[in-house]
Amino acid sequence: MKATKRSMGVSYAIRDILLPARELEKRGADIIKLHIGDPNKFDFETPKHVRDALCRAVEVNDNGYAESEGYVELREVILEKEKQKNNIDVGIDNCVITNGVTEAIQMVTAAAVEPGDEVLMPGPGYPAYIEFTKFFGGVPVTYRADEENGWQPDIDDMRKKITPKTKYIVVINPNNPTGSLYSDKVLKEITDLAGEHDLFVVSDEIYDLMTFDGVHHSPAALSKDVPVILFNGFSKVDLLPGWRLGYTVFRDEQGKLDEIKEGVMRQLRLRISANNPCQMAVIEALKGPKDHLEVMNRKLKERRDYACKRINDIPGLSTASPKAAFYIFPRIDSKHWKNDQDFVLDVLNNCHVLLVPGHGFDEIYGKMHFRAVFLPPVDTLATAFDSIERYMHKVA
Repeated sequence: MKATKRSMGVSYAIRDILLPARELEKRGADIIKLHIGDPNKFDFETPKHVRDALCRAVEVNDNGYAESEGYVELREVILEKEKQKNNIDVGIDNCVITNGVTEAIQMVTAAAVEPGDEVLMPGPGYPAYIEFTKFFGGVPVTYRADEENGWQPDIDDMRKKITPKTKYIVVINPNNPTGSLYSDKVLKEITDLAGEHDLFVVSDEIYDLMTFDGVHHSPAALSKDVPVILFNGFSKVDLLPGWRLGYTVFRDEQGKLDEIKEGVMRQLRLRISANNPCQMAVIEALKGPKDHLEVMNRKLKERRDYACKRINDIPGLSTASPKAAFYIFPRIDSKHWKNDQDFVLDVLNNCHVLLVPGHGFDEIYGKMHFRAVFLPPVDTLATAFDSIERYMHKVA
């Protein structure tokens, strides 16, 4: 019995690379896992007042289904945040709750992309945008990010790649996998380009408050005329990855996205609802104290600085310095390997450090790179980089 081509064509490098690591673990190897963007796997902990809120929610909630669009009070609090931070002032019908940002990507892609449509997205960028575009018959077109300029988007390259088939432009800022933070100038140029070609912008802002050098701004805050679909959630900044809650906000003053929004609403009803008690509890994450954020960003900045120095001191590797999130995307300068997949597997087998091959974030602009997280404490990072450095001295 055959599976569909669309399902067999799906790949997700971040989790796929775990399979060979599990085989090593079965043989007793201790793997340092720098592949997954989950702060809670290290020394970051969900704030207690948020955990307590979930316990209370389970007791007072009927534990039945929530509204398909999401819990009303949560959506109201989200819109208060977006108005304060990004100057987005929309009605509650323009905000919906999803099972993480991943479901939001899937639903918007399903609602917007017909077979043959092109979606312009960053290269390198988060794999779900590429995979869901292909899954629904669209064509992912990646625009170049300039590694020598802190991985800022190349507007000229973006302009060249817009065609009559282009449906929308994806912005991932702060960026996964590079950790770049886009300048206001670049963001304004992107929205101007979208307006010029009558496109809308999908803005993924899941790491918006995880910045070290500079402050995050949304393209929605820089342009009122261009329709923007904003994605965000609670996995990263609020340290709730396992709760699987995200949200989508439609900022569309002229109503150009009405039919796409209705396509999303129909899918929301089809999948019934997101987790009800978690929706009630996450209100506390938005309204309550965020003392953890300053501590978390301070720790991440220290680990970022350490990771950059260590990687740039290793022969055959070099890296730009990320300004946000918790990812680093070094270049493999050594000619010892023909591709980044071989490099990552060799490091896994010889150093017992798990990285993600860069081509998984874009076949063109991600190749001969790898992604790592700098979430672990410095002593864990030191163990990983010591092992990689010893190996690179032998072979590079």
